[in-house]
Amino acid sequence: MHSHTASLFDLDFYEPLPIQIEVSDAPLTSDAGLLPMRQFDQRIGLTQQFAAALHDSRDPTRIEHTLLEMVRMRVFGIVAGYEDQNDHDTLRTDPIFKLIANRSPTDPDLASQPTLSRFENLIDIPSLFRLRDVFVDQFIASFAQPPITLTFDLDAVDDPTHGSQQLTLFHGFYEQYQYLPLVITCAENDQIVMISLRHGTAAASLGADDDLTYLVKRIHEVWPNVRIRVRGDGGFGNPTMYEVSESLDVIYTFGLSTNPVLTRETTELLAEVVRLWEQTHEPQRRFVGFWYRAGTWSVPRWVVAKAEANAQGTNRRYVVTNRGGASQYPEATYDEYAMRGESENRNKEFKCGMGMDRLSDHRFLANYFRLYLHAAALNLLVRLRREIADPPPAPAGDVPVAALPVPQRKRYQNTRRRQDPLGEGHPATWRLLLIKVAASVVVSCRRIVVRLSGSWPHQHFFEQVRQHVCRRPAVAHFWTG
Repeated sequence: MHSHTASLFDLDFYEPLPIQIEVSDAPLTSDAGLLPMRQFDQRIGLTQQFAAALHDSRDPTRIEHTLLEMVRMRVFGIVAGYEDQNDHDTLRTDPIFKLIANRSPTDPDLASQPTLSRFENLIDIPSLFRLRDVFVDQFIASFAQPPITLTFDLDAVDDPTHGSQQLTLFHGFYEQYQYLPLVITCAENDQIVMISLRHGTAAASLGADDDLTYLVKRIHEVWPNVRIRVRGDGGFGNPTMYEVSESLDVIYTFGLSTNPVLTRETTELLAEVVRLWEQTHEPQRRFVGFWYRAGTWSVPRWVVAKAEANAQGTNRRYVVTNRGGASQYPEATYDEYAMRGESENRNKEFKCGMGMDRLSDHRFLANYFRLYLHAAALNLLVRLRREIADPPPAPAGDVPVAALPVPQRKRYQNTRRRQDPLGEGHPATWRLLLIKVAASVVVSCRRIVVRLSGSWPHQHFFEQVRQHVCRRPAVAHFWTG
């Protein structure tokens, strides 16, 4: 290939020499850092298993773009920050995206935006059920050894809409037209295990009982002895969720909305923390547990109450739980519940980093499928970053980082961000340090050469990830559909 040498225009802000802008004929890309991630995907089989779950109703004799090719276009496009189908009108010619889709850079272009739109609208309900199986299969396959315990966090995530999408409705609490997806994540490995799209005015817990039942049964089919915990905020604190958790022998902790009875039960506790705050002017919090039965409950259940007082005022919170030891350790029980905030951080990555809120297809089923595409993109990143993470040793030896005093824990976390930026890096960090790198792609009869700049300051991150994924053995997958 020959470079085009005609100067397009000059810039004169650099006084010693003129700056001339030219166009190169060589195939160039700005996303070469996706290649080791594509190698990782090959090892774990995520996009291949994802595409295999989809029903293709097209005439086989007229297919130019396979479902697997289009799944990889969309998933890796989302990872790289290209949230919409429209982006692929230019990415379809990109040499790296052709390689990702298993095409040579010299092959015909990839699918266009209209083709991708038809692809998303092609998806039927049985395909969505099979994708649910794929996510659970991938979750199970990600463990090298059977886990002893698993903690699943349930969360309803608002997804604002801005068009005439089917089942988008106005939600009074969020004050917007929206969908309300339900996301179940695993606290042990940060993966999205199950996801469902719901209409905009759905209750937070709508369908959560069915999803939890399906998930627990699938997990126990493989690991019958694993102990399962489930957590959710007050939107999931209702008799249906209590009863289904108890019937499944699941340990649960759910937020509980306040009422006059709970307020009376914690009046003395609140008065105590206010008195201590006024005496010491240091933040105070105290806990108490008691049996409580609301009018709609079939049996009494254990409630842990927290009361706190500080410069911002007073606050009371409640959780209902069947967790063993909750009566002896109410503070630890509540703090363990509060750790679900880390799963909420994953949902923020899902929404902000992976563009989950770009559900702009008209059909509800197409948007449901698009939600799966964005979830697959996040899971791909989460699994890779957990595998290549190289955190510095904990400062207190055998003491878990989460158990360190707050100042010491913050110092450790700041040190880790400097020394291991990819290990906990959000999608924007991965794009900055790894994915967004320019390269030229040269195809010969014997090989394809991707040339990175020798002055790229983050080349060591590329090499770190490349070495790991190339050494990593492929995972043996099983299919339950």
